Amino acid sequence: MAININPISPVAFSVLGLDIRWYALAYIAAFVVGYLVFKRLMSRSDSMVHMSKKQLDDLLTAVILGVIIGGRLGYVLFYNLPFFIAHPLEILAVWHGGMSFHGGLIGVITAVFLFGHKQKLNPWALLDLMAVVAPIGLFFGRIANFINMEVMGRTTDVPWGVVFNGDIPVARHPSPLYEAASEGALLFIIMLCLYKFTGLRRHSGALGGIMGMGYAVFRMICEQFRAPDAHIGFLTSWGLTMGQLLSGIMFFAGLAIFVFALRKK
Repeated sequence: MAININPISPVAFSVLGLDIRWYALAYIAAFVVGYLVFKRLMSRSDSMVHMSKKQLDDLLTAVILGVIIGGRLGYVLFYNLPFFIAHPLEILAVWHGGMSFHGGLIGVITAVFLFGHKQKLNPWALLDLMAVVAPIGLFFGRIANFINMEVMGRTTDVPWGVVFNGDIPVARHPSPLYEAASEGALLFIIMLCLYKFTGLRRHSGALGGIMGMGYAVFRMICEQFRAPDAHIGFLTSWGLTMGQLLSGIMFFAGLAIFVFALRKK
């Protein structure tokens, strides 16, 4: 027996005629909670990163820009380039949805390296701290995906399959919740434990590499339950999706960074 759910409005509430969407609240929650956790970890006596409050605020601004610009451009390039070539103004319409984690990751890495170079800080050490807090953003983002009925799963007969009333009456895997639990909550716990209870943080870049590999593994597993993008479908006859392809590349990139971090002096 599937679970029937009434669709949730993408608009959480309105203020003076301005619609505040769940997606925007998810981003705000992710940045606020991530900022606080980053600040707490940085304040530890064994932290490899030390910044002033102004530097931390500037880093937050750089990361926000990296996430939004990188995530949007990643979606445009990886998932729906022909559409955006035909409708270029839609690239700016981020409120319509459409963000790529892999693109956002590239944007954050770029922002952190530029910030580190400008502030004369070790960008790899910064990325290690970012790797611990990044799953927080993934958690809130996937919850927003579920509310917006985005990137839903494949059809299923499991008891926890979800049917949104008024939509096609077919039970689907609640794949955004799978991703929130694995890429978000579980990956955060893993990264936090590695940061606090191992010496990996002394090898700048190692935690960043592990986070990349961890996300890639969880994403490839969840893609087995997530329906492929309708306008892309499967990339191969045996069921490879775009998310799995990008995550596979990300896994080997993370592995290379991890090995490099352990071997470099």
